[in-house]
Amino acid sequence: MRVFVTGASGYIGSAVVSELLGAGHEVTGLARSDRSAAALTAAGVQVHRGDLEDLDALRAGATTADAVIHTAFKHDDMANFGGAVALDLKAVQALAGAARRLVITSGTTMMRLGTAVTEDDLPGPEWPRGAAETAALESGVASIVRCPPSVHGEGDLHGFVTLIIAAAREKGFSAYVGDGANRWPAVDRLDAARLFRLAAEADSTGHRLHAVGDEGVPFREIADSVGRHLGVPVKSIAPEQAANHFGFLAMLAGADTPATNALTRKLLNWEPTQPGLLADLDSGHYFA
Repeated sequence: MRVFVTGASGYIGSAVVSELLGAGHEVTGLARSDRSAAALTAAGVQVHRGDLEDLDALRAGATTADAVIHTAFKHDDMANFGGAVALDLKAVQALAGAARRLVITSGTTMMRLGTAVTEDDLPGPEWPRGAAETAALESGVASIVRCPPSVHGEGDLHGFVTLIIAAAREKGFSAYVGDGANRWPAVDRLDAARLFRLAAEADSTGHRLHAVGDEGVPFREIADSVGRHLGVPVKSIAPEQAANHFGFLAMLAGADTPATNALTRKLLNWEPTQPGLLADLDSGHYFA
């Protein structure tokens, strides 16, 4: 199968590419820079130049493939998250109009608080990624892989766990909000990559899938692990102090956002096999 991957040189996308190549698929990757193109070529991937703003390039890449996996998202300026979401919607619409089969990336984060999000839960109109999910499914050729707030593993340089560790280093202590009982779902990026492949290979489309390994790790346990590895105190902070410590992650750091994976496991026979978040933290690579 010929697969076109956006974000192919990124943290999740590069793992997806390796997974696809390992399964014998032919991969073309979208590259917006010479550096990305060189990395893809070295990995044995065909290069298709363009970026998310070049909708014609996206359509051209999609039309030559049997399946498209869309992992790219403009993370460069999180202060303009709304603009990144709007750009992603345009990219999804362009890909959905040209692809034979499409798998897009979404998230479980903040869809619902206090009770676990399931694959059957529909995004509300206020949820940022909801419009892209709707556009993808209405095309009739797409499925959705929702990732949790923590996609962890080797090579994680800019993810939320990395930012939490950086905040603890800067402030001199590892923090949690309130009693820290709020839960974060998580997945190892290799487990997530396998799910993207299985979704692209599936006989049917129209599925909402959860790339969730840990359904809900108490944030206090994440903070404890970070503090132990950095050798800094672990402290509770009030919700009004969260922005000063965590920056733009403040709301999420105190949110209870568990998510389940039961329907995904049943539908695609997908089972997470990589270490959970706390075990991955204990492996030490985040603190090297």
